[in-house]
Amino acid sequence: MTASLAGLSIAHLIETDGPGGAEQVVVHLSRAYQAAGAVNVVFLPADKEGWLARQLADSGVRVEYFRLEKPFSPACARALAAAFRLHRIVLAHSHEFSMAVYGAWASWLAGVHHVITMHGSRYYAQRLQRRVALRAAIACSGRTVAVSRGLADAMSRDLIIRRSCLEVIANGVRHVAGDGTNVRHELGLMPDDPLVVSVGNLYPVKGHQYLIDAAAALARRHPTLHLAIAGRGDLAEALAARARERGLGGRLHLLGLRSDVADVLAAADLFVLPSLSEGLPLALLEAMFAGLPIVASRVGEIPTALVDGECGVLVPPGDPAALAAALDRLLSDPEGARAHGARARRRASAEYDVTHMARRYSSIYQHILARPPLQVRSASANATDSIL
Repeated sequence: MTASLAGLSIAHLIETDGPGGAEQVVVHLSRAYQAAGAVNVVFLPADKEGWLARQLADSGVRVEYFRLEKPFSPACARALAAAFRLHRIVLAHSHEFSMAVYGAWASWLAGVHHVITMHGSRYYAQRLQRRVALRAAIACSGRTVAVSRGLADAMSRDLIIRRSCLEVIANGVRHVAGDGTNVRHELGLMPDDPLVVSVGNLYPVKGHQYLIDAAAALARRHPTLHLAIAGRGDLAEALAARARERGLGGRLHLLGLRSDVADVLAAADLFVLPSLSEGLPLALLEAMFAGLPIVASRVGEIPTALVDGECGVLVPPGDPAALAAALDRLLSDPEGARAHGARARRRASAEYDVTHMARRYSSIYQHILARPPLQVRSASANATDSIL
């Protein structure tokens, strides 16, 4: 299916440029379609980190920059539309709220097809103006995708639109085998020291504070247990202080932003995702591909990915006691833990490889591109009818 996109020019738009899940999806899709013969242009915010552009180096994917310096900017929409015309874009794919709105606006101005993907943030729901803007963007777009059923349900309620207007496509990742030897040496671990790893930026919603509490509760039963968290954020000092207060100071390792996540996962004995809210996190999928035993919060699309506990242990969010019990169960039963990890790896290979995600989006692209372009231009006239 992706080969049928050969020769077509596709735009990918995102307002952020850091090492997050939505950004990684943009990298995976643009690289996959570039390899299939499409011409891909990724539109990024100017004067940001440059992380995403670095991930596209040597891929052949073009990078363009835009400026969105105020919440309402007709100039930004016009500039994007002009760039679409310059690159002969036939379809634009926007990610998350801001670019869903501006991508739809620019696509309408340029007369090209538009697709939206929402990845988990409900930033749009906080104000009426944002909800109205996103409703209009959806009405002017050929298809709107959520990365989880829970998010699609929430969008339907928040925006008062038919659930049938929203499709669900799970995120996918490209598995990279890692070698954990150097990471374990870096952390000063002995061969038999168990290592629990979590990957995610250091924000309250990621629930790392509860993971530290759970690890502290296991200190006596597992006196050589170490905990490593890969990610960056404002809570680093607070989490380190929390660990010291609970006697874990020497066994908590805040790794910061890592480019060797595959090696970090390969060094681990268990993977934990203690989030309070998620869509379908790529870190979970990477841990599944690595064959790690997993403990994760029962939120978002995580229960679906883990087949309601068959491929990992699910716990209530924000419950350190339940988290500690689940960790203890897997640490105390290595054979059972390995079986969980093996099932997780098979599940990931069957459902969450990046090729599956690219194929599903390609199918949507082909369906939309089969329509006359005039329907894109006329979408705004029928906005109310299409979403009520």
